[in-house]
Amino acid sequence: MIGTGWRAEFFTRLAQAISGVECVGSIVRTPRESLLPIYLSLDECNLKARPDFLIASVPREITPSIIRMAVAAGIPIMAETPPAADLHLLRELWNDVGQSGLVQIAEQYLRLPSHAGRLNVVKSGAIGTPTHVQISSTHDYHAISLMRGYLGAGIGPVRVNATAFNAPLQNPASRNGWNLDSEPVKVQSRIATIEFNSTLSGLYDFTDNQWHNQLRFRRVIVRGSHGEINDDQVIRWVHPDSFVTAPIVRRQTGYDLDLDGYRTDHLSFNSEILYKNPFCKESWSDEEIAIATMIQEMSDWVGKRRPAPYPLADGIHDHRVALAIQESLDKSCAITTEKEAWDS
Repeated sequence: MIGTGWRAEFFTRLAQAISGVECVGSIVRTPRESLLPIYLSLDECNLKARPDFLIASVPREITPSIIRMAVAAGIPIMAETPPAADLHLLRELWNDVGQSGLVQIAEQYLRLPSHAGRLNVVKSGAIGTPTHVQISSTHDYHAISLMRGYLGAGIGPVRVNATAFNAPLQNPASRNGWNLDSEPVKVQSRIATIEFNSTLSGLYDFTDNQWHNQLRFRRVIVRGSHGEINDDQVIRWVHPDSFVTAPIVRRQTGYDLDLDGYRTDHLSFNSEILYKNPFCKESWSDEEIAIATMIQEMSDWVGKRRPAPYPLADGIHDHRVALAIQESLDKSCAITTEKEAWDS
């Protein structure tokens, strides 16, 4: 593990609980107390612990140099999002390590049980061919990853048109805990349309601190040629003169006289299991399940047991589109991105 911050703690703690995965140490810049072996450089870690792969959770300004060091050492690495801060640095990073085949990005959102369940509804063909996605839940590259995942959109130029406005909103909670001040504060909301190609599009809608502020609903809509998913409700065409609606249902243990512990078991649709929690013995949040899934997939990829979980090109592209949203806001016009070296 490279990094010691809030997110790094997630990775370290969850890795310790995954069968077949062992966190052999932490690489830090200065000595510190830890339950894990501490190394002050990648060279020292590689010499003494010989890790099969690295996970880096450091500020985006530092991530590119960490990735380059790992690739130079020939060690696979999964880096937190985004892989670099701006477009120039994304291009430099791809030029240096894009062809190495050693770099994955820890983009976990499609692994959250709710998103994984919806994605499997889409893949089943229940709503026909997906054409449009609306995300009002998470920000920037995470939202772009969700859109592309639901749409099956690849990597290439996009057209982005964004706007923003400020309005008062009470802000009762943040990562630091509850805010007992009930007075509203000015927050910014960003809305952007994203055209991936002539038939695939997305609507991005994010309000500052929407991850923590429970006064804003999370909203996910996936529209297809034969139906639509609205959060956990699915409407679909089944006959020339009939359509049906059905919910995506989560089985959560621990309610009432269920003494199996509080955890997510599975998600189902039309009596079929859509998603089975791979860590159903753990009382983990959806975010913890998703991060643990990324660690497991990285381990399996390094062990040649599964395809790459989220290649560098995908992570770079997601952030490139997020940067285009900001560029559209700054210039007050639509932005069409150019073809890049990482495009498929």
